[in-house]
Amino acid sequence: MFGSLSRIQLAIIALIFANIIWGAAFPIYKWTLEIVPPFIFTFIRFFGGALIVLPFVYKSLRIQRSDIPKLILVSLIGISVQIPLLFFGLKLSPSINAPIIIASAPIILIISSVIFLNEKLKVKVLIGTLVSLLGVLAIILRPFIESGGLTGSVLGNFLLFGATVCSVAQALILKRITANNDPLALVFWMFVIGIIPIIPFALYETQTFNLLTQINLQAVIGLLYGIVFAAVIAHYLYAFGIKFVKASEVGIFSYVDPLATIVIAIPLLGEIITPTYILGAILVFLGIFIAEGRVHYHPFQRLRT
Repeated sequence: MFGSLSRIQLAIIALIFANIIWGAAFPIYKWTLEIVPPFIFTFIRFFGGALIVLPFVYKSLRIQRSDIPKLILVSLIGISVQIPLLFFGLKLSPSINAPIIIASAPIILIISSVIFLNEKLKVKVLIGTLVSLLGVLAIILRPFIESGGLTGSVLGNFLLFGATVCSVAQALILKRITANNDPLALVFWMFVIGIIPIIPFALYETQTFNLLTQINLQAVIGLLYGIVFAAVIAHYLYAFGIKFVKASEVGIFSYVDPLATIVIAIPLLGEIITPTYILGAILVFLGIFIAEGRVHYHPFQRLRT
């Protein structure tokens, strides 16, 4: 089935499936976090993922020495910081907010290029960036717009935005080290390095949560999904895909996340799509379209090339 596909096409398929898995993960994570505390969940997810990956990669764990500092940095940003921000954000906010906020990653890349690379924006890019940011702002402030008051959901949305910034940094750094290293080896070391700073916080949470006595089927399902699908399979697909796809285009694949999230969140959590949510989502994607003007780079369209 995949034998006639090019590496680029395989990479695109890998990134699409990775984002479908991650899109479906948001409501599943929120559901699981009703039982399992965030740092314990993070530790189990990536420690379990490392154990699953190890038998497949133990013979090729060597990383280029020059890439080790970048590997440490991407592990800290992509796991130690990003995942707790994501989990705490999901505890406070509706899970359907996450993929829309995260979809703003291409706009964050544009802003980063202006700040750090001194690139000048074209008029259409500036307009698109402002439109998309307005949409993100509508999603972040949705509780205030709809109820007239600041709630924990607003803080949760800001945490989700922080996780998105981390994901952009992760993509940029990971792109630099995938060329000369085994993607699965990178995944293993990211898991191992990334959970080290999490351990003290997870130990603190064990004072109020006993995994052996308080775990139930809801927690088991969420943990298994987090370990097997969201950690091992999705991270490997992502590391493989980014090896052959430009880092600036990786954020485009987050377009498929909201659909996967909504399909799971509405029946599982009973979350509601409101007019403000729809408006914010439209503005985010409209801004990206105006800024990039690349319909042919939509993930499914790219499979045709």
